[in-house]
Amino acid sequence: MNKSEIKEFRLGELFCGPGGLALAATTAQIDDSEYKIVHKWANDYDLDTCNTYRRNICPDDPDSVLCGDVRKLNIEQLGDIDALAFGFPCNDFSLVGEQKGFDGTFGPLYTYGVKVLKRYQPLWFLAENVGGLRSANDGEAFKKIKKDLVDVGYKIYPNLYKFEEYGVPQARHRMIIIGIRKDLPFEYKIPSTKSYENIDVTSKTAIEEPPIRTDALNNELTKQAAHVVERLTYIKPGQNAFTADIPEHLQLNVKGAKISQIYKRLDPTKPAYTVTGSGGGGTHIYHYAEPRALTNRERARLQTFPDNYFFEGSKESVRKQIGMAVPSKGAKVIFEAILKTFAGISYESIEAKESE
Repeated sequence: MNKSEIKEFRLGELFCGPGGLALAATTAQIDDSEYKIVHKWANDYDLDTCNTYRRNICPDDPDSVLCGDVRKLNIEQLGDIDALAFGFPCNDFSLVGEQKGFDGTFGPLYTYGVKVLKRYQPLWFLAENVGGLRSANDGEAFKKIKKDLVDVGYKIYPNLYKFEEYGVPQARHRMIIIGIRKDLPFEYKIPSTKSYENIDVTSKTAIEEPPIRTDALNNELTKQAAHVVERLTYIKPGQNAFTADIPEHLQLNVKGAKISQIYKRLDPTKPAYTVTGSGGGGTHIYHYAEPRALTNRERARLQTFPDNYFFEGSKESVRKQIGMAVPSKGAKVIFEAILKTFAGISYESIEAKESE
């Protein structure tokens, strides 16, 4: 079969996380079409994360998840694929932190995605990172990454996706690069946000509709210290520890930068702010109506994971996994656009943008 006529794309993943991209990919579908994406292999370094992925994405093939440091991965033995997804670690490109870019520990890890592309030449790829990627190293990091992807044989389509514009109940902005092999006659277009304009993406709707069962998976409450509960009673929905009118004995003794997410409560009329893996020092996401942190299941809802998606590991491990994930509902829109591209089905699109 001519490779350009493949309808079932075998997907490999690096930095797979708990499976947000994989869930989106394997459930992506287009009406009356045989085009689909199937899991082939995946890699991550964290054991709990790998176990979560195995349990939910490939329970019948647990050995297809290779748990270990990507720098020690034998790329030659991974196996042929038709597509690659890699949400390479964002720590050094994030706007929150030192933003070391290529000078950090994690910045150069994208090169392993490039190596897999060079070795297996899949038909297409999806690479994902934080919006801050484009400004790291004064913009030089993003230029270098794009050049490397082009140099191994791909037409690339970078875009800053604002997932709340695609039906996700969370303001999560991610730079995603779609690549299609240069010898193929396909041109990817950024899917339009128009059909999602009237979807209710408020945090309240996401958390409350339908109600989360009391015995839901990963739904344990976080123990709140008495002073935290008292402090939260003075913080209104949408406010944080620095914008609320808080009595002096409950105020935080913080010098320098005052991070807006510290003890920030959700605004029930808006999408949630960005879900992260943090939890200590007031960095949990806080409920809009109750003086407490969200449960992991509530956080998973903001990330659009279904309630039957079970995360393996301790409560802290699960919190980190959920924070690192890509919202499956948003990613599914992109994967379905890729399937339509290869199936020759037109769809509404918008101009690409690489900045806010």
